[in-house]
Amino acid sequence: MATTRTSSGFADQVGRVLGDRYRLVAPIGTGASAQVHLADDVRLGRRVAVKVLHPALAADETFLRRFRAEARAAASLSHPNIMAVYDWGDGDGDAPYLVLELLSGGSLRSMLDTGHQLSLSQALIVGLEAARALEAAHRSGFVHRDIKPANLLFGEDGRLRVADFGLARALSEAAWTEPGDGLVGTARYAAPEQASGARVDGKADVYALALVLIEAVTGSVPSVADSALATIRLRADEPIPVPDSLGAIKPVLERCLQPDPTARPDATELVQSLLAAARELDRPSPLPLVGLDLHDDDAASPVDDDATVLPTRATVDMTMHAGGAPVVVEPPRRRWWRWLLALLVLAAIGVGATLLWTASQPPSAVVPNVAGQLVSEAEAAIEAARVAGDEPVEWDVRTKDEFSDGVDAGVVIRTEPAGGTDLDDDSVLTLIVSKGPEPVPVPSLVDIDEATARARIEEAELTVGTVTPEFSETIAAGLVTGWSVDGVEKPPETPKGSPVDFRVSQGPEPRTVPELAGAPREDAAAELEELGLAVDSREEFSDDVEAGLVIGTDPPAGEQVGRGETVTLIVSKGPDLVKVPDVIGKSFSDAYDILVAAGFEVKDRGEGNRVVGTDPEPGTMAKRGSTVTIERRR
Repeated sequence: MATTRTSSGFADQVGRVLGDRYRLVAPIGTGASAQVHLADDVRLGRRVAVKVLHPALAADETFLRRFRAEARAAASLSHPNIMAVYDWGDGDGDAPYLVLELLSGGSLRSMLDTGHQLSLSQALIVGLEAARALEAAHRSGFVHRDIKPANLLFGEDGRLRVADFGLARALSEAAWTEPGDGLVGTARYAAPEQASGARVDGKADVYALALVLIEAVTGSVPSVADSALATIRLRADEPIPVPDSLGAIKPVLERCLQPDPTARPDATELVQSLLAAARELDRPSPLPLVGLDLHDDDAASPVDDDATVLPTRATVDMTMHAGGAPVVVEPPRRRWWRWLLALLVLAAIGVGATLLWTASQPPSAVVPNVAGQLVSEAEAAIEAARVAGDEPVEWDVRTKDEFSDGVDAGVVIRTEPAGGTDLDDDSVLTLIVSKGPEPVPVPSLVDIDEATARARIEEAELTVGTVTPEFSETIAAGLVTGWSVDGVEKPPETPKGSPVDFRVSQGPEPRTVPELAGAPREDAAAELEELGLAVDSREEFSDDVEAGLVIGTDPPAGEQVGRGETVTLIVSKGPDLVKVPDVIGKSFSDAYDILVAAGFEVKDRGEGNRVVGTDPEPGTMAKRGSTVTIERRR
């Protein structure tokens, strides 16, 4: 069993949902430019393969423009040997991706990597089916540009499909390059003109397919040098020699590997040449497919080499042997060209009948798969599909709006008839366009706390948006003060899943104590009461502030207090004055004690013990702590 490969630049994406539709289940394989996942189409309930391109490509506008055009065009290709492209995407934060038909038979690359080499008959069948795919694509104007074993895939029935039409052209125009020598993988199979700047047509694909068939039989690619540039130069002037082991198909491949494109056959001639070579070969044994085990949702590993696979060009006898396993019964080996010619005759008869029937039918075109596109993009894709055929058709394109929980407004949900339908000229084609999620009532959040508001929003199938705290003079702290959706206050309804913003009360806004120094007591008190604050007061002496005026506040001006808290006004009583006592006639010592007790500083002048006067004079009002001078005599 092989392990899944990983590559730098790709995060673990298992479980991721692309385009709200494709859930990635398990990686199938990883290369330098893309990672392929087994995925569930949750809308249609089917398994698909999703090819997620390197995330760096999402920022390359040149690549994205080419990718969109090539993806739309590739989705219109319909042929039994071309891998079906169901859908694609490149927006909403996703890396560019393609949704593809799931093929569980593995690739020619995986077959060769497990050591299997093809017989000439097996290689001819692979070449014939690949050439038929190229013939159909070239007729529609498509050149693959990257034919290699990894792009040749098989279904469980062994039928080959060519993958990645259009992707090589988109990647060639990207500014992003693969790590290392970005041309190495392609250069091993590249025609000389692909590096010369010359016009590349379908014969470059024929050249590459011839190299693939040589590798499938011999196990190696001829004329490969140490670098991409050296490989191209090696092939520029001389045809690539084809080993003798290629037997009956050697002359066919030699013509395909001419350096001059004009000397090569085109895909139609290649089909005819391979059919002619089939006359000389035995009927092939079943291809040794290396498939994928898709039964386990959590794994996508290659199956064992001895697992039972459906053979190519062989009959299966489903009778059981003693061990219980089906037995593959090969018919006797014989020349099988007659068998192939018989099939071709039957096919020709069928084609002739089909052409006769078609001639009587109105012209038609295949409806493109435009689900997930904007209406303008969808209309452009429809216009391209309408004129893509041999005869343009006219469709009556209409739109119909529907609510959708999973598709953004303005995006196409589906078409009626569905993408892939062959729609006749002058038919109605309806684009079902999303109006976004269906509206639901917006719940009332009055008088509830934040936790209850969140629960009520989620119960209404809406989401919680931004929660903003705000002050409220009327609503208690912790309760919702209001709500809105997209800026609309308290709407009655809104689309399901919309975010509801709401605000939560923090209680009243704190008040800033104003500057009230110098204001009359009554005015200061009125200003505080107007702010919703309680008022108290106390008086203090002040030498600087007139009595009755405010000296300051407690808390001081500039500090914040809650609504209803108390602010104390400090009111001036004026200076602290004391009457000078009358100590005339008293002894100096008695006079000194009386004046000190009254709050004065005392000095004296003269001699003797009898007080004859004071300065200031007795009865004068003087500031407490000021100096009174005693005059004394003998």
